[in-house]
Amino acid sequence: MSIRHGLLALLERGPRYGSQLRTEFESRTGSTWPLNVGQVYTTLNRLERDGMVAQGGEDAAGHALYAITDSGRAELRTWFEKPVDRTSPARDELAIKLAMAVGASGVDIRDVIQSQRRHTVKAMQDYTRLKAQALIAVESGGARERDDVAWLLVLEQLIFQTEAEARWLDHCESRLIRLSATAADAGSATATTTRAATGGTPGGAAGDTAEASTATAPTGADTAPTRTAPPEAASPVAGAR
Repeated sequence: MSIRHGLLALLERGPRYGSQLRTEFESRTGSTWPLNVGQVYTTLNRLERDGMVAQGGEDAAGHALYAITDSGRAELRTWFEKPVDRTSPARDELAIKLAMAVGASGVDIRDVIQSQRRHTVKAMQDYTRLKAQALIAVESGGARERDDVAWLLVLEQLIFQTEAEARWLDHCESRLIRLSATAADAGSATATTTRAATGGTPGGAAGDTAEASTATAPTGADTAPTRTAPPEAASPVAGAR
């Protein structure tokens, strides 16, 4: 998240002081990414050092005001025009957790997936409720309409993101089931080959056939995993679009 560019965008609307910028930033993003005043002033100091903002006096209450410079406006235009780089994706804690859970001692990765899925579905429902409130605010109009529209877009991005995460978790579970079934089938085939090579035991052919049949019986590997999500979760997300 680019705090510096967010502050530049707010300063383009006119001079602001630190806590005012923090309040407006959080209002525009619905406090999804809260800032503290220390972060704001640290960023302003760096922007001032880089010649993108300059202090421009004080307001009636004595707050030091910051104003965007021509260099800052050029930087802001470049930021708006340039696509967000996806070639070096940010670290995703959930992806790292599942990657480390594979083969970890004493960890049932399917339990990890189920727990995360419940949390993800609840987040989708919460975001959907907030979206309904944002839509009401936008449709009613008012002085904060621009902030309400911005918050609505952020919420919809969060809904799509959590919806994709839920689908990915389903995929991970299905993948693990298929791999487990493949490993079991390979083990069964190896055992059958070994018995055949050693001649087996009297009557072993029938026993081997029955055992192989049991080993290769359908295990549910090719069926979709049962979702633990509340049945109502799909409906609000579909409506979110």
